[in-house]
This record gives sequence, C-alpha cells and structure tokens, in this order.
Amino acid sequence: MGDAGRYGPAVSELELLGALRRGDERAFTTLVELHGASMLRLARVYVRDRAVAEEVVQEAWLGVLRGIERFEGRSSLRTWLHRIVANLARTRAVREARSVPFSALVEGEGPSVPPERFRGPDDRWAGHWATPPQPWGRPDQELLSAETHARLVAAIDALPAAQRRVIVLRDVEGWSAPEVCNVLELSETNQRVLLHRARTKLRQALDDYLTGDERVKPP
Repeated sequence: MGDAGRYGPAVSELELLGALRRGDERAFTTLVELHGASMLRLARVYVRDRAVAEEVVQEAWLGVLRGIERFEGRSSLRTWLHRIVANLARTRAVREARSVPFSALVEGEGPSVPPERFRGPDDRWAGHWATPPQPWGRPDQELLSAETHARLVAAIDALPAAQRRVIVLRDVEGWSAPEVCNVLELSETNQRVLLHRARTKLRQALDDYLTGDERVKPP
C-alpha cells in the first residue's frame, strides 16, 4: 500500500514532526491544512490588510521550513507555528504603522461600559449592574442571526489591538489561556485583564443591539 493520504486529521504531532524533518511534502501540506487558516486569522489581528497578512503567513511558512530542525518541542507544534506568525506580524505591523499618523494609533482605554449602567456609591449594591446586560449566548443561540453576527464581528474589529488579539484567540479560535500567553508573550494576569475588558465591551455591544439601546454615532 502506498503512502498517499496517510497524514489524515488524526495524525499525531510526533509523527507529523518526524515526517516534516524528513522533508515529506505531504506532511507539510497536512500542516498547512491544519493550521493555515488560523495562522492567517492571527496575522490579521496585527495587520488589517489581507494581502499583507498573507505575506506574513508565507514568510512564516518559510521560517518553519528553515527552522523545523531547531524545534525542541517545549511547546506544541501549533503554538510554535503561531508564535512565528505573531512575531512576524508584530514586526510587519510596526513597519506598516510608520505611514499612519500617530494620532490614529492611540487607543483609548476609557470605561468598557458607561458608568450609568452601574449602581451608584450610595446604593446597597454599589458597583453592581443597574441594568444588567443580556446573556451572551453561544453562536447557536442569539448569534444565529447573520445581522447579530455582523454586529459582533464589527465590535471585535473595533476593540483595542491587544484586546482584539486575546479575544480572537480565546473565544474565536478556542485557545487555552496558557497557549495565548505563550504566543502573545503575555503574563497570565495581563491576558486575563485584556480578555475581561474585551468580553465586557462585546457584551455591552450585543446588549445595546439586542435591547435597541445602541447609541447614535455622529456622521
């Protein structure tokens, strides 16, 4: 029996790694199929232009081919691949930003939720929600609506860059906290704070949309 198709979805990382080091092209194709899409999504949270993000991913694959022998297995193969992408995308984003006015790069960190949504200091439950947000269900619940999904995507896109990167990896890609800390080079505390802020802002955006309380934006 030939080798065609032996690297299916259930291939072990160790087997795939060994095949890559032997120069097996099928193993490389499998790796691209397994991780290419998520690598591109990660690149795009650093650089907004898809063409630039694709260039970053291509450069990352070249780095993988050149550096596979140096991979020591201290992290998963997936984490290693995405950290290469993150490092390259971070550098590329800095380069791209040089042509953008400095004022456009400043990302405010004001309150995630308007203060009036919380109970005042004289209230028995000071600091708690005055009008709680709507529950943020799974995609098979409220987010089934294409319009609601579009609102959520827009809200993610509007987040400060650091928050956007964390929530995309945690809640869109489904990564664990340790994986995100490893790839984005964040402390556990920083990751947790960024994720909390991002989730709070998204909950607020969805709450405003679902309750019809969206604030009118100036033209």
